[in-house]
Amino acid sequence: MVDALGNGLHLVLTPGQAADSPQLPVLLAALPESPGAVVADKAYDTNAVLDTLAQQQAEAVIPPKATRLDQRGYDDNLYADRNKVERFFGRLKEARGFATRYEKTASSFLAVAHLLAALDWMR
Repeated sequence: MVDALGNGLHLVLTPGQAADSPQLPVLLAALPESPGAVVADKAYDTNAVLDTLAQQQAEAVIPPKATRLDQRGYDDNLYADRNKVERFFGRLKEARGFATRYEKTASSFLAVAHLLAALDWMR
């Protein structure tokens, strides 16, 4: 999760085969207050995610999947900021050890991710 400036706020490590969208409640719980809007890609267009955001009273800036019968609208201008997450991970992957995953254990890999995120925050 990143803030509006693209600075890392919270990282959660999941297995490679796990979907990202079930982690949204964990990420939202890490925030001190409810966000005004949550910008995410189509993978987060699930009823569970939309219900969680409705409970948090946050705007869901998530494009609907093509298979969804109810094609709801979303703010295109706000959705353009989604690339900030991609740019954040791109900056982390500038570190060769992180990009090629030299760390053998999940805890050490997450520790390196936290260290790199802190260094990125100080840039």
